[in-house]
Amino acid sequence: MPRSRINGNFIDKTFSIVANILLRIIPTTSGEKEAFTYYRDGMSAQSEGNYAEALQNYYEAMRLEIDPYDRSYILYNIGLIHTSNGEHTKALEYYFRALERNPFLPQAFNNMAVICHYDRGEEAIRQGDSEIAEAWFDQAAEYWKQAIALTPGSYIEAHNWLKITRRFE
Repeated sequence: MPRSRINGNFIDKTFSIVANILLRIIPTTSGEKEAFTYYRDGMSAQSEGNYAEALQNYYEAMRLEIDPYDRSYILYNIGLIHTSNGEHTKALEYYFRALERNPFLPQAFNNMAVICHYDRGEEAIRQGDSEIAEAWFDQAAEYWKQAIALTPGSYIEAHNWLKITRRFE
């Protein structure tokens, strides 16, 4: 049984009902509808912390989805799962792939910056390599600048860090 039919959460049920109505009235192919169903089920599983099930659904959605914009969100969500699992190299790969299809995903730039700063840069500091740490912090700054440029007023903490560290141009 598809996850969308067994989900007990009120918000998820409401989303599923609205999504099903939209799927019926918006002119789409059966493949696009099936891809969206897998994507929706992946989001539901992901929100419940069922990452293996979410990944299965996202990979199936990727197999079916042809629209680059829609594929970018699937790739982004796969990146989120890898981030949650501490697989930062894989996460970065999926965020890059998402941005290749949709360069207007500030959340992907932000997540890449967070990985560069907290995972890579802070780890280099702990290992006593300040030169490598600075390179990672510089890379994080570049990603945060892109995220902020796309959504001014967002990512306030990152914006403040950029100013404090004199990385904001």
